[in-house]
This record gives sequence, structure tokens and C-alpha cells, in this order.
Amino acid sequence: MRVPLSWLREYVDVPAEATPEDVLAALVSVGFEEEDVHRFELQGPIVVGEVLEFTEEPQSNGKTIRWCQVRVAPDGETAADGGPAVHGIVCGALNFFEGDKVVVTLPGAVLPGPFPIAARKTYGHVSDGMIASAKELGLGSEHSGILRLAELGVDAPVGTDAISLLGLDDVAVEINVTPDRGYALSIRGVAREYSHATGAPFRDPGADAPEWTASGFPLAILDEAPIRGRVGATGFAVRAVFDVDASRPTPPWMITRLTLAGIRSISVLVDITNYVMLELGNPIHGYDLDKLNGGITVRRAQHGEKLETLDGQVRVLDREDLLITDGSGPIGLAGVMGGGTTEIGDGTRNVLVEAATFDQISIARTARRHKLPSEASRRFERGVDPLVAAAAADRVVQLMVAYAGGTASDLGAMIVEPFVAPEIPLRADFVSGLIGVEYSDAEVREALELIGCRVLDAEGGWVVTPPSWRPDLTDKWTLAEEVARIEGYDRIPSVLPTPPSGRGLTPAQQGRRRVSNALAAAGFVETPSFPFTTEEQNDLHGSATGEHLPSIRLANPLDGQAPYLRRSLVQGLLQAAHRNVARGLTDLSLFEVGTVFLPEPGVVYGTDSVPPLAVRPDAATLAALDASIPPQRRHVGLLLVGNTVPKQPDVAPVPAGLADALDGVRTIALAAGVELTVAQGERAALHPGRTAVLAVPGDSPTVVGYAGELLPAVAEAADLPGRVIVAELDLDLLLRLAGEKVVAASLSGFPAATQDVSLVVPIGVAAGDVRAALEEGAGQLLESLRLVDDYRGTGIPDGSKSLTFALRFRAPDRTLTAAEATDSKLAGVALAAERFGATLRE
Repeated sequence: MRVPLSWLREYVDVPAEATPEDVLAALVSVGFEEEDVHRFELQGPIVVGEVLEFTEEPQSNGKTIRWCQVRVAPDGETAADGGPAVHGIVCGALNFFEGDKVVVTLPGAVLPGPFPIAARKTYGHVSDGMIASAKELGLGSEHSGILRLAELGVDAPVGTDAISLLGLDDVAVEINVTPDRGYALSIRGVAREYSHATGAPFRDPGADAPEWTASGFPLAILDEAPIRGRVGATGFAVRAVFDVDASRPTPPWMITRLTLAGIRSISVLVDITNYVMLELGNPIHGYDLDKLNGGITVRRAQHGEKLETLDGQVRVLDREDLLITDGSGPIGLAGVMGGGTTEIGDGTRNVLVEAATFDQISIARTARRHKLPSEASRRFERGVDPLVAAAAADRVVQLMVAYAGGTASDLGAMIVEPFVAPEIPLRADFVSGLIGVEYSDAEVREALELIGCRVLDAEGGWVVTPPSWRPDLTDKWTLAEEVARIEGYDRIPSVLPTPPSGRGLTPAQQGRRRVSNALAAAGFVETPSFPFTTEEQNDLHGSATGEHLPSIRLANPLDGQAPYLRRSLVQGLLQAAHRNVARGLTDLSLFEVGTVFLPEPGVVYGTDSVPPLAVRPDAATLAALDASIPPQRRHVGLLLVGNTVPKQPDVAPVPAGLADALDGVRTIALAAGVELTVAQGERAALHPGRTAVLAVPGDSPTVVGYAGELLPAVAEAADLPGRVIVAELDLDLLLRLAGEKVVAASLSGFPAATQDVSLVVPIGVAAGDVRAALEEGAGQLLESLRLVDDYRGTGIPDGSKSLTFALRFRAPDRTLTAAEATDSKLAGVALAAERFGATLRE
């Protein structure tokens, strides 16, 4: 929220000497976050000048310029830049006349950019300054002509400082307003908070509205079947203003304030509605009364209805959308954006002013559904004071009469539901017990009354009724937070809590942390991603354990192009790799630990039954909600692309391969505390000869994941160069198989005996199967077994291959002899020969 200080001073006493930083410090003390300070980046001399005469001079490029004589100081006086009273200035605009008063930037001035002004030779003349447009002064986007003061309804003597005349010396402070404090999205709300912080007197601009007398306009609210138990509109007020002049200029002070507040000036009528929205916090909409077809009805959309909004887009409406309609149909998305058919324009003569109160959730859902955020929806979805609508409508009428020449009318209508604020019991000791600060009863009461609450004595404490502009105050905890905020967060001591014994990370959390830390230590970089994807990607990459499962579609996805929940982490890793490669980072080792969504076959997920927000769900309701969500398992995924060893002097680059992914898999297994077996497998998106199935051995081996090289077509579709290696494991399953504790292996003090063995087997026999046979046959003396070579070439019979394994033997109680190690090795060779016809390579 941007707050011009001149505007703020109208409703709270800000000292004249207070700097923007002082105002920000005061607002920070009551819980706001400081964002920025906004100024018109101008430096004088910038003065009012009078065009005495000009000569039009056509140029060879087809452009016509004017050589102007402009008086910038009274007769006999020196100009603000020290020059003569009359300056010669070259101007390319043609929209002014002799005798016009304009804004002149003299040599030495600086315009936003920064753009310094100096006397310079151009078009055969020395231009001694510049006649400025609104855009050049930072007052808007209009750059087709210079700024004529007559068009703004402003007059001032020649030589007057134009910066102060137009309010360009004003400054705005910007604060971050959290979603629960929507009242602060207004000058009224920020002025009240500044008063809380400093004790300065506050003058409420919404408290002096005259009694509502307007009537006679047909108005109805039809919401007989509220969506999710919530009525869409609880208040709606309209008033008519006749005979406005839409061509009148917006007063400069209003343009300045709107500009500093981040709102573009459009026309006097639209500017007034925006001004009152910023001032009081209640969004305003104006209709061209002559374009309305009958009265106004507020209702929900019907199936198939469409609406063209002010941005020119035709929107297909949902039955949850709250609409403003007339006899012709929809004319506005309530609380979000108006329709084009009743838009205020240059020819508008009669205006119907709308100030309403809409349901927060209805407006928020509509704005997100149509991807149409607006200043109005931003306020409605945070909560608008239901008692300020009448004051806001009257304020708009007052300004349109004053600055658009309109006539206030008694034609109007108002429907308002009685406002009933909750009564919140608050024990006298609750706030101190929750915050950890000893507040006196007087401090608690004074703080609550200061923010507008009504506080009545009750047994053991009080009954507190929040003000209408604070819908976020719903229980004793929010009241306690307000007391802490008003009394000062600096009173809360910094005390490190002592955790109770026996608490800490669960075994599963510890396991996930070990795996993440081990991968990071091994050189992988974690890249979390969103869990949304397409059905095609889900079907292509499947799940880590190879299950064939359906995809789950979201009812209201963040991205319409990726509306499904992922079943694999690979899609997110591919997107992260693509973004990095596109930015020149071509050697990547990435990992992600995240959730995937694996539905049970035949189970339908999702529910249309959403419990009310104001009531805590019971155990049965929570169980039903949990059952409506698909199982979410944590997986760990890896991706490698590019080189694992970069090119260096005398060192050739080493591209990433399947072996590197398997090293990463072994890192995961070691951190999880399990042993994995690797066997050849097949997956749709992976190279058929370079795909490994990963399993935890046992009486019935459990498949926990896979590793492999992406098919070239899949890698190319992801815009990734070269070979792309991926792996994915079910981390929850891994940790469950490992048990709650990871037991470190015992270390023997006796030396190891190492031997190699090369076996010739048919080419179709998987190396993993041969390895398993060697391991089983060698017995308990075998400590480790590793494939070191797969040779197919000279000396090996056709249709065969030679597999070389490195074996390490060790006994826990003695030093092994070479004969013992050899016997153990030959036992393994015998079993491999029995199963696969393996022979020792000569």
C-alpha cells in the first residue's frame, strides 16, 4: 500500500518536520513491513510559463516544430535559472496556443530518468529549456502533447514554482499489508494505525456520512442457494449523479496522489472512484446510468453465461461467480471487474455510483478462476468494512459534484444486512500467558479499546466485540496478538525454549535428512519443483516401482497446462535441467526429495463436501477429508547431464553415464541403511539396454526404484543435449525396509584377501544374475563383490561375453589364507557354471 503523506495528514496529525522514514518507523512499530519511499524524481527550476508567440517551422523529415518565445518570469525580473524573463524554446508539440500557461523546465532542471535539462542547439535554434508534457513530469502516460494548465483548471502567475503548484513535491511511503489486515489497504486504515503508533489524533473520514435518503432505484440481491454456505453480497448501495461533465480535467492534487499511490489517472469520473477506494478502502464502481437496462440484480451466474469485462475479454462464467446484472444480463463480475456495456466514457452524462460489501471467499475464488486480480478484488478478498459503503458512495457523489459539475440526486437504493460482530470471551490472564509478557488489566483493555473494540467486564475477564473494519479478529488468540502489537513487540523477551526430553526428528525425518545430506556431499544439487504435470508425462515416466496407476486431475489447477498431480519426480528434474542448460550451465548433477501421488486402483478421490471454516472439524470429518486425498509417498530422484569431469589441461572430459547414477543410488542406499541389487530392466522412457531395476534383496526381493538413460527422443523433447541419466527410488519404502535404526557395520581388525575372477557367459545373461550366483556360492567369507569389466571382442567366442569381478574376502576372527579365499571364490564360480554355463576365462 502506497500512502502519500499529504493525504495521510488530512486524517491524522503527522508533524510537518516528519520525514518519510519517520512515518515508516512508526508504522513498523505496529507490525507493518517497510517497503519503499516513492517520490517524483524532479529537480527545479521548473516554473509556470506563458507562451507569448511561436513560429511553426516545417522540417525536411516531415516534422513541424515550433520556435516559441515563453515568458518564465515577471517583467523586469530574472528567471529562476538566472536567465532573462523570456526564453526561446523549441517544441515539437502542436497542441498549445499563444497565451497558454504551461510548465517549463529551465536549464539546470532534472526530469525523471534522470533527464537533465540544458540549453542546446537543435533545429537551428538554441533551445533554452523545455516545455513539459504530463508524462515527462511523471504525472501519467500521456505524451501526445504538452501539459496546458488550463486543461487542469489551474492558473498561477508566471514564474510560480510548478513543482509545488502541481503537488509534485509530495512523497509516498509504501508498506506491505498482510492478507489478514485488509483495512490497511486505505488511507483511513493507515492513518488509524499511525495514530495507534504515535498517539496523534485520528479523524475518521468514514464516520461523518449523512443519513441515507436516496431511494427509488430498482435493486435486488438474489442468492437463494449460497455457495458453500456463504451469501455473496451482504450490502449494496447505489446513488445517482446527473449532468456530469466527463471532459473536465482531474484536479492536479488528485492526479498527484493517485500517481504516488500507483494508480494511473484516466478521467475525472474514474479517478474519483479510484480516489475514494484508496481513501476509505471500499471499492467503488460507476455505471453509465443511461446505458443500464432497468434496475440492478445481484445473483450467481447461470450455466453458459458470458460477460465481456472492461479489459475487452469475453469470459465464460462459472455458477459460483457473483454477478451484477440488469435487464440485459450480466454487466459486471461483482467485486472484480465491471462489464464493457455500461462503462463510463467521454460521453457519460449520468452516473450510478455503486458501493457494496461482497463475500471474501466468493470474490477471491472468482478472481483466481478468471486470472483477473484487481485493486477491487484485492480489498474484497481481505475484508471490507461493511458499515462504510454509504459513506463511500456519498463521498463519490460529493467529489463528482465538486469536480465534474454533477448534480446530486435522491435516486438510489441500499440493501444492507444488519452487522453483528462476534462477542469473544477473554480471560484476564490469557494474553500474558500466551505472549509471555506481564500485561496489566488496564494495558490489555486500553490496547483493545484503542483499535476500536468494545470491552465489557465479565467474570474473570472481559467480553470483547471487534470493530466492523476488523474481520480478522475472530478469537482470543487474535485479540492477544493485537495487544502484543499495540503494546510493542520489543516488550516480548527473546528466550530460547527448552525442548522436552525425547522429542526431535522422527526416524523417517532423520532418514530423509541423511539421504539429502549424503547426496549434497556427493556433489548433487537439490532442485525442488512443483508437483504438477501433464497426463502424458505421467504416463511416460510412470512410478518409481513400475506400478501402472491413473493420473489425478486437480479441480482448480494453478496452471491449466499442467493440471495433474505427478507420479514421478523425473518431470520436475527435466524442467530444472532445461532451465539451467538454457542459461549456460551444461554439466548438472541434480536431485530432489519430494512427494508423488499414487492413487489406489479403483478409488475415487476428492470431495464436494467442505466443512465450514468457522467450526473445527470432528474426527470423522477429518478422516473423510484424509480419505479424499490420494496417498503421497516421498521419493528421491536423480538426474545427470553433461560431464562429471570437465575438460582440463591433459584431462579429457568424462561424460555422465549410468555408472554415475548407480553411484548416486549406492549413496542413497548407504545413507538409508539398506543394500540394493541392480538388475537389467525395461521402462518406456529409458534406453532398453541401459536400464537398471533396483531392489532390496531378501526372500522376496522388493523393487524400490530404477536407474537408466533416457531415450534420445525423450531427451530431445525436453530440450536437453547429449545423454541424460535419471534414477528414482521410493524413499519411504527404502526407509521402512531399513527399519527405525541404521546399524553401522562392524570393522574387522584382520586383513582382507582380494582376488579377481573373469567368467565367460552367454551374451544374454545379465551381469547382475552372475554376480548374485558368485555371491551366494562364495559364502560368508565374501565381504564385497564388484563388476569391473564387461568385455566382448577378440578371444571371446561369438555370442559370449567376459565379465570380470573384483572380490574381497575377510574373516572376523582370523587372517585368511590364500587357499581359503580361492576355495570360496571357486565355490561361487561353480554355482555360476551350474546356473549359466559360466567358464573361467583363460
